[in-house]
Amino acid sequence: MKLSRGYYVNEDVLHLAKDLLGKVLFTNIQGEVSAGIIVETEAYFGISDKASHAYGGRRTNRTETMFSEGGVAYVYLCYGMHNLFNVVSSKINDPHAILIRAIEPLIGKELMEERRKMVFAKPAISSGPGSAAKALGIDRSFNAKDLTGNEIWIEDHQISMDDNEIMAVPRVGIAYAQEHAALPWRFYIKGNKYVSKPNKV
Repeated sequence: MKLSRGYYVNEDVLHLAKDLLGKVLFTNIQGEVSAGIIVETEAYFGISDKASHAYGGRRTNRTETMFSEGGVAYVYLCYGMHNLFNVVSSKINDPHAILIRAIEPLIGKELMEERRKMVFAKPAISSGPGSAAKALGIDRSFNAKDLTGNEIWIEDHQISMDDNEIMAVPRVGIAYAQEHAALPWRFYIKGNKYVSKPNKV
């Protein structure tokens, strides 16, 4: 059920960003397991994507993880306070990434409540990329970790959906990306209450 390395080396980041919807993201932190169904993603299309940290082949201490072979975590700090979790995909030196923007709590709901200081029934517990990461206990120590290992991984629980159940809309908060800001590369499950911005079209 755990996704294999071969899944992540797919060069079609848009396909993966949609296919990850319904998959289950797990963390195991000192023996405490929590997991959530991925309900919202954003695709970042490597060096040609003006919204990507790796646009133009930019390589820094922060972005170097994106240039790894697919199947590792890319975690970075946003606004000095939010850890954001991304799935690195494609082959080495082709820095595609998929931001996990929201999850639906599935396992370890009490852990999530402790981490987020709210009940799991509240969508805000894991709606939005910073909240989703915090609910699962993901911080920058997870950066570059193997997604086929035993600390953070994704499983296929055979939760499938038709194309008409998936919304494709522009990404969030990337006005700096000029014409690329309008690309419909954010995907979410229609009608799921944990989606961060369900009315954006």
